[in-house]
Amino acid sequence: MIERLKESFGAAIGFKVVGRLTSDEVKTFEPQIEFVIAERKQRPIGILADLSQMEGADWKARWDEMRFLQKYTDHIARMAVVGADKWEEVVAMILAGTAVLQAETRYFTSAEINAAWEWVRTSKNADRVPVRTMYEGKGLFKDYIPEYTEL
Repeated sequence: MIERLKESFGAAIGFKVVGRLTSDEVKTFEPQIEFVIAERKQRPIGILADLSQMEGADWKARWDEMRFLQKYTDHIARMAVVGADKWEEVVAMILAGTAVLQAETRYFTSAEINAAWEWVRTSKNADRVPVRTMYEGKGLFKDYIPEYTEL
């Protein structure tokens, strides 16, 4: 299940994944991110993904996520991945590192979620929180054109 976090507003949208992520859930949540992108027009947004209760994702869900983020890569400036422990940090690195494309991506522990919100909204990092850059946002797949659009 994907739920939108109540702290979402303006240029920052956050969501929490609980359980195993499916393709249908990704497709159901995409319009919410598209709405924020459309509302902001040409100004970039930040995304906070709380994966602390995520138990994995179907391959089709990961594929759909990657295609969606590739489509909107120019509109996403920052992505904060929030997890509970080192195991989730590794999972988050695999998911976000391959999917986010041009957005700078950082990892935060569950206890650091307020700092994650601050960074997503302002690009400022709290002094008390270590910077854990997962991906610098150099445009790994900037010119990639997907060969397969249907699975």
